[in-house]
Amino acid sequence: MKKILKFKVVLFAVLSLGFLMNSCEDDTSEFTATPTQAITLADLPITMIELDATNPGNPAITFNWNEADYNQQASENYTVLVSSDEAFTNPITATSVVGTTSATLSVNELNSAAGAAGLPPFTFSTLYAKVESSIGTQNGLPVSSNTINFQVQPYFNYVFDDYYLVGNGTSADWNNNNNNPPLFRDAENGNLYTYTGFFTKGGGGFDDGRFKILEVRGQWQPQWGVAADEGSDTIEASGDIAGNPATQDNDPGRFGVASDGYYTFTINFSSNTYTMNPFNDAGATTFTSMTLQGSGVGSDTAFTQSSFDSHLWYISSVNLQPGDLQIMTNAGTTWAGSTSFSGVATEGGDSIPVVVQDDYEVWFNDLTGDYIMIPLNL
Repeated sequence: MKKILKFKVVLFAVLSLGFLMNSCEDDTSEFTATPTQAITLADLPITMIELDATNPGNPAITFNWNEADYNQQASENYTVLVSSDEAFTNPITATSVVGTTSATLSVNELNSAAGAAGLPPFTFSTLYAKVESSIGTQNGLPVSSNTINFQVQPYFNYVFDDYYLVGNGTSADWNNNNNNPPLFRDAENGNLYTYTGFFTKGGGGFDDGRFKILEVRGQWQPQWGVAADEGSDTIEASGDIAGNPATQDNDPGRFGVASDGYYTFTINFSSNTYTMNPFNDAGATTFTSMTLQGSGVGSDTAFTQSSFDSHLWYISSVNLQPGDLQIMTNAGTTWAGSTSFSGVATEGGDSIPVVVQDDYEVWFNDLTGDYIMIPLNL
């Protein structure tokens, strides 16, 4: 009897385990999304939109489309893309929504998207639009809709950031509103800035020859410097940058130079890094005058030569109109680039384009050909 009892207990345990295993298998479900058919973006009731800068918050355009079907209950993601060409060579994300089949852009949002797509201001140009659907947090199974187009006239949108030197290693000293020289923005990479020029070590102490970067003249924040705290910010030729309030609440440390001389300072706001390298100015031509001329300026306008750095020239304010510009030296040579707002000029180069009328602050570096034109009212 004892042997039979043991057999019954073992058999019951095996049957119970099998039941539990089968129960677990029955409770397991596998969810699989399937690709959706392409959604249809509806045509617009109007095809010409003139944007009014005086009412930037007003609705400008509403896109409508049908719901995507990924064979799941999860909400679908929709991204409205715009481009200046039908091939969407440079697609710009105008807006993104989840679980809804329409999206409205304000005047300011459409103007920004059109400007980022490369449409010129104050003239009607074609803008192409489509909607891309996807599912999940990883935007899986993306499918694009049909493409529609319409005419839009943007007003001007200055999308660039400008940065200025401050510190006792520079001409401005520790004065945040002292004609602080700007950094020169790369024409192809809006996050890359350089400044080649004279820096001084001053008294030669630990705290001399220092500088930081400001975003607005007359304001100490936002400011950028090295990642090390002030006091432990030894002078380094390269490193990481930090910003208040961009990366932290306290002020960052200081950049610096070990001795008087010409240097090239480079700062990359994409990688948050910088370099500071000596620049050999031996043999550089010293000009005595520079003049801004061309159809973009009403009359020839003289630059002021920096008393701190003879290779740095500036015009504090000049009214520029759509047209072309060149920089004439006292030697009779002309320098120009081919990109608006910032770029590199070369002797005998293309004309600098002015794309929108405004009062501008203009800076030119004759060591490198760097120029920058900062609108004062846009």
